[in-house]
Amino acid sequence: MGKFEKRRYKIVRIRTLTLITCVVILPAAVPAIPQNPELQQKLAAVKQAAAENKQKLLQYQWTETTQLTLKGDAKPPTKNSCQYGPDGKVQKTAIGPPPQEPSGGKMKQKVIAKKKEEMKDYMQDVKAVLGMYVPPDPQKMQAAYQAGKVSLNPVSGAVNLVFTDYAQPGDKMTLRFDTATKKITGLNISTYMGEEKDVVTLEVQMGSLPDGTNYEQQTVLNATAKQLVVTITNSNYQKLGGGH
Repeated sequence: MGKFEKRRYKIVRIRTLTLITCVVILPAAVPAIPQNPELQQKLAAVKQAAAENKQKLLQYQWTETTQLTLKGDAKPPTKNSCQYGPDGKVQKTAIGPPPQEPSGGKMKQKVIAKKKEEMKDYMQDVKAVLGMYVPPDPQKMQAAYQAGKVSLNPVSGAVNLVFTDYAQPGDKMTLRFDTATKKITGLNISTYMGEEKDVVTLEVQMGSLPDGTNYEQQTVLNATAKQLVVTITNSNYQKLGGGH
């Protein structure tokens, strides 16, 4: 092969490789299909409301009451004083006397202590699941939108935004948003703990403080496999520093 043929072969090869590279890269460069403009508008309003409300809640302390019902047996409620810490996470301090020591012989006490430890571990898992959904996270909502995992379901005076694969693969969260007051009024979540067979449902009812701040008034978690219902009620909201 002469110099001219070699040069021509080299040019053709470079052009071919460039074309192949462009074909490979092209799909990644194609913009996402535009989604429903109304959905985009409503999601933006929900994200703004959630972010602004979180900032308002940072000013408050409140009482959290947790009621466990296991296999139909209601346990004594526990109370915590709550407020947001510098890291943006809720800090909790137990209120009231410590739980009574179990009565009976050593064997019975050992069994009761083991069950309590198991329940304590399970409740840590419950709290972790709650933390993934409550309060709704603007970044997670945006990620779901960009993945095409959000749909809009208008209802009278409000809209339902339905998220799938929001925090875990296969989960579903329905967020109710009042379009007049621009407030999140409730959440319904179907998810799981650990394995998908351990189905958990969450129902969150929102309340409103005198200054318009939204808060999770009551959250009911139903873990069917464990026959466990956890009801968390938040009350007695007071501004830090004694303000009103």
